[in-house]
Amino acid sequence: MDDAAGPHEAPSAALDGLLVATATGDRDAFSRFYDQTAPRVFGLVRRILVDAAQAEEVTQDVFLEAWQTAARYDPARGPAAAWLLTLAHRRAVDRVRASQAARDRDLRTGIRDLAVPVDDVAEAAEIAAEHERVAGALGQLSPAQRECLGLAYYQGLTQSEIATRLDLPLGTVKTRLRDGMIRLRDLLGVTT
Repeated sequence: MDDAAGPHEAPSAALDGLLVATATGDRDAFSRFYDQTAPRVFGLVRRILVDAAQAEEVTQDVFLEAWQTAARYDPARGPAAAWLLTLAHRRAVDRVRASQAARDRDLRTGIRDLAVPVDDVAEAAEIAAEHERVAGALGQLSPAQRECLGLAYYQGLTQSEIATRLDLPLGTVKTRLRDGMIRLRDLLGVTT
């Protein structure tokens, strides 16, 4: 056995040979390959996933994929252990991403489905009070400003349409609207 390998680890060339034999359907070779690499694969996956149960599932998936795709392994491109650990790393990261996506989806759904309680009575009272404030402020405008603002905001007319309807120059309408809005802002205590 190679001095660089640990007590339960096969030398790289031996693992390469076992994976090549696995590609031909050799179950015994795969069994030995599994025995010699499973602790490293599980350790890598466990570090990424933290949860032992998920790490066991992903490790099982990795070895299933290794069995099914062993023919894709090319010893000229690198050692079998690196190929296997790359599969394991990808599977573990995919599991983390899938779990995060599921949590995000659940959170979005939970927020969407969360009914926000509304106090209809308080809201109606607040709207009524605000309406009274605005009506009182409108009563303090000049009749010409009040008329232009009423046509603009309650009837939805443009400045040109107001000028035509009231038979006034457009500049006069613009001035009345601007002055009326400034006065309303001051009366209602709105800050800009």
